Amino acid sequence: MGAIEVFALRGVDVELYKSELVVLLGPSGSGKSTLLNILGGLDKPSSGQIRFGNKPLALDSECALNLYRRNHVGFVFQFYNLIPSLTARENVALVTEIAKDPMSPTEALTLVGLGDRLDHFPAQLSGGEQQRVAIARAIAKRPDLLLCDEPTGALDSKTGILVLEAVLKINRELGTTTALITHNAVIAEIANRVLYFADGRIVETRCNATQRSPSELIW
Repeated sequence: MGAIEVFALRGVDVELYKSELVVLLGPSGSGKSTLLNILGGLDKPSSGQIRFGNKPLALDSECALNLYRRNHVGFVFQFYNLIPSLTARENVALVTEIAKDPMSPTEALTLVGLGDRLDHFPAQLSGGEQQRVAIARAIAKRPDLLLCDEPTGALDSKTGILVLEAVLKINRELGTTTALITHNAVIAEIANRVLYFADGRIVETRCNATQRSPSELIW
């Protein structure tokens, strides 16, 4: 930033395991989103290496990164990024039309509890429903890795629980490795593992012996 050098991450070394749900917890500016963007091939680290399936990603090849994102990674952001002129089904179809082995848009939307809202436009859906359309779009291509950046940040607690239940269902039923960013320490209770961030570092790791259901959380 001008003459100021900012270290978004400092020597972070982390592994994500097949089918696990990991929560990244920490204050704003602690490096969580930067790590998620690097794992998803959206940002390139200034040093270090990203490995997927025991092979290093070719960080100098935009084509390789595009294929990695297209075939292996699903993204869910705090704001839904839906196209307002398309229905829920059509928003999901944007992904299924270019994926290798996708599920149908109807199947993906049914999985997140929106089988009866297929032909509704975003303006006809609540915030929680729009976020679940975004989740359906992310998982319709059957990604190996689902990255969620504050997926409940713009939602009230009741609606947020519905969104978390959709994420947890996908993690358990499809075996999708899931990394979820939050500022809400209570949400960490649904994870297999919690990574605590501060000043660009992972300062603590905790494994949960028992995962709580989102409906059990008190926000």
